[in-house]
Amino acid sequence: MTDPSGCGSRIRLPIWIAVAVALGQNALADPLPVATQHQILQQYCFGCHNERARTGGLVLSTVDLTRVSDNAETWEKVVRKLRAGAMPPHGAPRPDHATMDGLVSSLETGLDEAARNPNPGPAILRRLNRAEYAAAVRDMLALNVDVASLLPADDANHGFDNMADSLRISPALLDSYLAASAKVSRAAVGDPAITPAYTTYRVRPDLGQDAHMEGLPLGTRGGILVSHNFPLDGDYIFKPRLALNTSAKVRGLDFENTFLITVDGVQVHEVKVGGPADEEAAAISPPTSEAKILARLQARIHVSAGPHSVGVTFVKKTAALTDGIMQPFLRSNFDTQEQRGLPIVDSVSIGGPFDAAGSGDTPSRRQIFVCRPAKSADEIRCAKNILSTLMRRAYRRPVNASDLEVPLSFFQSGKNAAGSSDAFEAGIESALRFILTSPEFLFRVETDPANVEPGAVYRIGDLEMATRLSFFLWSSVPDDELIDVAAKGKLHDSAILEREVRRMLADPRSQALSSNFAAQWLYLRNLSGASRDLKTFPNFDDNLRQGYRTETELFFDSILREDRSALDLLRADYTFVNERLAKQYGIAGVEGDYFRRVTLPGDERRGLLGQGSILTVTSYATRTSPVLRGKWLLENVLGTPVPPPPPNIPALEENRAGATPKSVRERMEQHRKNPACAVCHNIMDPLGFALENFDATGAWRTQTEARTVVDASGVLVDGSKVNGPVSLRNALLAHPDLFVDTLTEKLMTYALGRGLEYYDMPAVRKIVRDSSSSEYRFSNLILGIVESTPFEMRRKETKLEPAATARRAD
Repeated sequence: MTDPSGCGSRIRLPIWIAVAVALGQNALADPLPVATQHQILQQYCFGCHNERARTGGLVLSTVDLTRVSDNAETWEKVVRKLRAGAMPPHGAPRPDHATMDGLVSSLETGLDEAARNPNPGPAILRRLNRAEYAAAVRDMLALNVDVASLLPADDANHGFDNMADSLRISPALLDSYLAASAKVSRAAVGDPAITPAYTTYRVRPDLGQDAHMEGLPLGTRGGILVSHNFPLDGDYIFKPRLALNTSAKVRGLDFENTFLITVDGVQVHEVKVGGPADEEAAAISPPTSEAKILARLQARIHVSAGPHSVGVTFVKKTAALTDGIMQPFLRSNFDTQEQRGLPIVDSVSIGGPFDAAGSGDTPSRRQIFVCRPAKSADEIRCAKNILSTLMRRAYRRPVNASDLEVPLSFFQSGKNAAGSSDAFEAGIESALRFILTSPEFLFRVETDPANVEPGAVYRIGDLEMATRLSFFLWSSVPDDELIDVAAKGKLHDSAILEREVRRMLADPRSQALSSNFAAQWLYLRNLSGASRDLKTFPNFDDNLRQGYRTETELFFDSILREDRSALDLLRADYTFVNERLAKQYGIAGVEGDYFRRVTLPGDERRGLLGQGSILTVTSYATRTSPVLRGKWLLENVLGTPVPPPPPNIPALEENRAGATPKSVRERMEQHRKNPACAVCHNIMDPLGFALENFDATGAWRTQTEARTVVDASGVLVDGSKVNGPVSLRNALLAHPDLFVDTLTEKLMTYALGRGLEYYDMPAVRKIVRDSSSSEYRFSNLILGIVESTPFEMRRKETKLEPAATARRAD
């Protein structure tokens, strides 16, 4: 039971053991009698794990097998090692598979008995993270905010940024929340005193702009489409800027192009750039030429208050192929020094309001002002109505008269300070600012009932359950329907609970499971920082980055909304592509920038393992990485975190200029000669090498970067031979419960906001077992988590305790 890996893992299973769990064992047999279990352990385990030897610090010879659940933390680790075939150690006498399976089944049965005395884990206090804050503001106030400009990024733990032990609070963060509440409340209410300000939206320099961009008018080329909130009715200045080449001159001025600005798809400004009219501007030195062009592009336009889609783009002159077609590149802006080519948009700044004409009729104002006082005597009554509606959503519960006292005082002081015809709205804005900084909004607080004894385990209240549900499935506050059901005490009814869960999964807000849960589980957020050596991978650009993320999010969302088997995440024969992505994948017959569902022509790209998002974030800028890909598979498919490497291990030797290039496999073989590295790499590398036919940008290949033939062969820990993505996928699907177990643990970690402990494992096993009859339908996994002990119960602490250090059970 010791860790022979040499990788320094003292808590988690050695990597070679854990992979054997996933790939080396058959389905579990029926439990064995206690006497038989004792005989097996005595014959194969007690020799090392007795009171004298204490190998690995573990003593099994004195453990009572009739009370396995009394030592659940130890036995959960033992079960994983037994299922792996890692105990007894290699070379020692070993029982046959049937005997081992029977022992494991017996121990798991004993461990699952602990569910009779449930332990839901510690009570935790959770702050809203940045994504949850933005979603809550959107649903409360019908206002989309740029939360990245308002609040700092949240730390991640256990793979997610909604973990309670990472969502700390600091004086600087409190200042950020105060500033954010002021900006949000003013934007939502429409403060007439708002002063003009500029917001700039930038285009990534490697975004190709030679084709139509989704959302912009048909017949246009390139540009950018943004959603901008205009705080008041008034004039706004639009300042587009075109990209410069390395000579600091605007590119593409040789021929005339028509530049457009649109608001909600309607053209509001048109100007010609380039051609003979700009010869003089092109000839003189910058920045004068750029300034003249910018002055022509700039426009002052009257826009009504509220959110609007703003597009800046060019009219597509012709469908004829450009000279660039002579180059075999999908990337359209490979050479940034090109002075001919096409002009492209670099950024657009929107400033205002100027000559404001009032707050207008915005979605936010319609949602906030549910009433209007006809006379001054009605103001308090109307203010109570408005604030109670807002507080009910913000605090996730019905409010009473005492709850309204402080917000009403803020309303009165804000109204008195305004002293104008807009005093009522100023008072509402002041009260809203208080609500948005209230601990009841920013924190998810759960309190113990007074009549519950310390140490007792009890089911949480329906309103708390509604909050847990909404933040799990929507990353946002409960809607009025869910609060109504919870306030009536009906969520404890299993039929009503299931109805609400299915309603929420069908709601568009459940897309948060794709953009928040899946984006973190599958490392999609890392795509924005992925870069590639353009000499090696000239087709990699921002169009591909965006397409990859969209593909995977749409794919995950389809599994969720169609309530498909979770196994389809690995085996589905379809994906979502646009023309750019279809060219990268070699899929014919796809035209246009919009994404559509297509059936894959072969088996190589089925499921997540063939998607460019995964293959890109697990590669380096100049080459693939079997280690990163193997590590990704271990952690996200097989549920086996990889221990950190030993200290002072040299990095993989890169190819030197002038020397004969070596393939990654050749260099890895040399790296594995170090015994401290070999044990881990012998497990990671075969998994990663099975995906070697995909290059560092996810394109299919038959030759490596070193111009050698791709060798995707390997031998897994159970002796199974794999040779490419199809055989690897088949090996993973041969043990479907392991992937579903991993997915369930990830979902439960995300739902609970803490790492899983050994006492959570019976609940995980029950969810996987119960969902197997429906072939692991996704809704059954979600319902299993919602109905599990960790999710719907809480234990009253005997004393004030910090949240337990969350870690995954080993």
